Amino acid sequence: MMEILLPYIWAALIAVAVLAYVLLDGFDLGVGLLFPTAEKGSERDLMMNSVAPVWDGNETWLVLGGGGLLAAFPLAYSIVMPALYAPIIAMLLGLVLRGVAFEFRWRTKRGQFLWDGAFFIGSVIAGLAQGIALGALVQGIPVSGRAYGGGWWNWLTPFSLLTGVALLIGYSLLGSTWLYLKTEGEVQKRSRAQALVLGPMLLAVIGAVSLWTPYLNDVYFERWFAWPSIIFSGIVPVLVAVAAYQFWRGLQNGLEVRPFIATMAVFILCFSGIGISFFPYMVPPNLTITDAAAPYASLIFMFPGVIVLLPLIFMYTGFSYWVFRGKVSSDAGYH
Repeated sequence: MMEILLPYIWAALIAVAVLAYVLLDGFDLGVGLLFPTAEKGSERDLMMNSVAPVWDGNETWLVLGGGGLLAAFPLAYSIVMPALYAPIIAMLLGLVLRGVAFEFRWRTKRGQFLWDGAFFIGSVIAGLAQGIALGALVQGIPVSGRAYGGGWWNWLTPFSLLTGVALLIGYSLLGSTWLYLKTEGEVQKRSRAQALVLGPMLLAVIGAVSLWTPYLNDVYFERWFAWPSIIFSGIVPVLVAVAAYQFWRGLQNGLEVRPFIATMAVFILCFSGIGISFFPYMVPPNLTITDAAAPYASLIFMFPGVIVLLPLIFMYTGFSYWVFRGKVSSDAGYH
């Protein structure tokens, strides 16, 4: 029984790591995307200080997700990587650019505008590349035998560009609600105004992606509209509407935590929609979870390690957010 279940357990663990990365690194990428809207000086310092204590820890989840995919599903890794080399490399370069900007912008006044620009550009590149990679994966990766069967540019399509733009909007909304929660004064006021605009934009692009996705693949169409899966695919938009209402109420009534939590809830619901479409495929539409999994001996050998590691990462992450809870200021932080 365990031999049957273990590949699915590993797939669930990787999904948790990817979702944690999207939620946690998403808001600090969003802060970078909103960086040019702030006044130079104290306002930008405040925005960067809001994410400075946690941004590098947030990226731990990306390492866990990528490493877990390589270790537990090497066949899927060997197919996905060649298919998505360009967006993945672009994403990594964007994250490197952001990391360098974090360190260097505090060391110079004359050239600070260069590192402010690098922080913004790195955020755009990383967010857009992640969205494009997601869209390319959703639309399907051609497989020939046990290898990638497509060309260099299969990842670049109108659908993948739409998902790239959608993720940029989503990250920007996460960033604005985070700043609304963590800051005061003009930055908070502007973040609230931005959230009121970005919220409807995100719902619009979610609707566009959702209408397009079932027609990419017959399997998706059946998953979304066949009985009984239509029950689950019908619940998701209802819950998105509930989260959107809570988001709006939070902004209208000055409930600073609620818009951020509601936005994260929308991301989780969208992620669950992707899960409904994908299962039981690891690389749709050809490679299932069991097909792509490493041998049982390898999965069981690694399992105790991830069982210890995952709670430690959760505890470290929770502790860091608890220590740095509350409002931030522009003159106390990442110097």
